[in-house]
Amino acid sequence: MIRACPPLAVLLALVVTIPAPAAPPEGLSKKLDEIIDGPDYKHASWGILVVNGKTGETVYSRHPDTMLAPASVTKLFTCASALIAVGADHTQETAVYQRGLVIKGTLRGDLILVASGDLTLGGRTKDGKTVFKDKDHTYANGGLTESELTDTDPLAGLNDLAKQVKAAGITQIDGEVLIDDRLFARARGSGSGPDAVSPIMVNDNVLDLVIAPGEKEGDPAKVTMRPETAFLQMDVAMTTSAPGSAVTVRLLPVGTNQFAVRGQIPKGHKPLVRIYPIDEPALFARALFVEALRRNGVQANCAILRPVSASFPPKDAYAKLTKVAKFTSPPFKDVITVTLKVSHNLYASTLPCLVAVSKGQSTAEAGLKEQRKILKDLGVDTNAISFGGGAGGAPSDFVSARATVQLLRGMAKRPEWETYKNALPVLGVDGTLSDVTKPDSAARGKAFAKTGTLIWYDAVNERFLLKSKALAGTMTTKNDTPLYFCFMVNNVPLPDGVTSIREGKVLGKLCEVFYENGP
Repeated sequence: MIRACPPLAVLLALVVTIPAPAAPPEGLSKKLDEIIDGPDYKHASWGILVVNGKTGETVYSRHPDTMLAPASVTKLFTCASALIAVGADHTQETAVYQRGLVIKGTLRGDLILVASGDLTLGGRTKDGKTVFKDKDHTYANGGLTESELTDTDPLAGLNDLAKQVKAAGITQIDGEVLIDDRLFARARGSGSGPDAVSPIMVNDNVLDLVIAPGEKEGDPAKVTMRPETAFLQMDVAMTTSAPGSAVTVRLLPVGTNQFAVRGQIPKGHKPLVRIYPIDEPALFARALFVEALRRNGVQANCAILRPVSASFPPKDAYAKLTKVAKFTSPPFKDVITVTLKVSHNLYASTLPCLVAVSKGQSTAEAGLKEQRKILKDLGVDTNAISFGGGAGGAPSDFVSARATVQLLRGMAKRPEWETYKNALPVLGVDGTLSDVTKPDSAARGKAFAKTGTLIWYDAVNERFLLKSKALAGTMTTKNDTPLYFCFMVNNVPLPDGVTSIREGKVLGKLCEVFYENGP
């Protein structure tokens, strides 16, 4: 059937009724451009997109389709994919099996702990809740923050399992104690801090060192380990220096399971936290489990440092073995919260492995491929992203501001949104955003967003290059208008004495500008 064409006047009417893109609110662009085009960013590259959450209209943009290094904003993508693949309320069971007979309390065989990928193993639980500190211990050696330890027992999971073994009637083990870490292939993390990615993780695969000065100048400093273990041998020669003098701490590997601590700490200085990363998580966990068994009344006769030659049973054989203990993790959303709140690189690097396991696979690479499928289903332009890992420090990690906002808008339509949003640092309140605005800022508490920082040393100019400072999430304006946003700035030369904290406050200032002047 042939349809008559509408008259030209009707076509013109149709054209003029199509709404034009909304112009930025009066004064908003000027205030933003004054910051973004400032002299500190003469050599930098910006990628910005801010979208009205009600209408979908662009509020402000600057190179939104340019792919830039997002640093730890990568974790937004990693955690979204893991939440969807694994499930917010999913729990993991770490089980212990006996291989052999128990005769009058003695196990004539082996005790095998099967790692489940539980990233906290009870070590961040207090009064039934998973807790964190804004300045996490995994960054203690970075020199940028004064890290703190949670008031929790890093060995809680292992102690619980050891007590159950005793309750099962085992009081002595004549065979081996083993950690079966075959859940997924070992990998390396893509961020700073501990980087041994493994299905077994105790105390984030680090040994905490708490360093305190002596009573008077010249006294030896006191260095204690958490958790205490015979698995590692520590040689300490630190002194108490004059009040106001510089702090120096050097951790020096000197042999297998041996390290030295050297330096000085001023008299009257508050205790410092430093970490010694563990490169063999399964051996570390095994030693700690053997010690936990002995503390709880089970005499394990095996050597603590390294097991004798012993093989694992086939994975499908555990159904025929006796399970003598199990430890159930907190819900998976708790791990996501810690990962996003403190920007936990090791957890984020492990999440692609857990995504892979949820799909019956076993490598980080397989998990990243699954992540691409999930992101595509969320409406993310996957041609505008590139990830080499889950944490944000891989050389191939690049995204556009538009792809990041697409991720946020896609997640906002899913049932996991409230969990995801509430896991983000809150501007001026907690996590990595706790101190980027003043306590009396009007925008305090109005933005939920993930931070990102990536710094390289510029040896030619003896300065640091801020490769990336980024912030992305959701916020509301003073008019109660929801926004989705992504701010990224790359390649900022930092003058002597200036740190990335400056740019963190600049991005916080952008949030304040949008709060006061946005739609």
